[in-house]
Amino acid sequence: MSNKVTDVVANLVEPIVEELQLELVEVVFKKEGPNWFLRVFIDSDTGVDLEDCSTVSEKLSEVLDEVDPIQQAYFLEVSSPGAERPLNTKQDLEKAMNKYIHVSTYEMIDGQKAFEGDLLSFDGEQLQIELTIKTRKKVVTIPYDKVAKARLAIKL
Repeated sequence: MSNKVTDVVANLVEPIVEELQLELVEVVFKKEGPNWFLRVFIDSDTGVDLEDCSTVSEKLSEVLDEVDPIQQAYFLEVSSPGAERPLNTKQDLEKAMNKYIHVSTYEMIDGQKAFEGDLLSFDGEQLQIELTIKTRKKVVTIPYDKVAKARLAIKL
């Protein structure tokens, strides 16, 4: 059920974020304890602030009241995806070029399933990530269809 809700909400919020020159990153509909939460994550090249989140929340709330796609009571939260923003699409990965990222894979590649390093290239089919292992650098090629999850990461 929650996938259907997220698809419907994504379709409703997309025109709102486009009008405000923002980007829809992700929609999550999740039960936590007794409560349901509808979380909408937005971003832009320059980041988002409280006013952006508030504006999207107000406009989306009006549309959700009209369309009423969610049966149960829920809390609406609109926010930035944060510093470790998910990279859900090929476009997200293209924008993350030369940034430090974390990638989890469905199966082992070079004996591991988690990689963290600088994204050197992405051609739509393969990612090349430069890892630093102690003091040496290693480039790993990961097929896009093997990526389970990817996100920006914070280099410590």
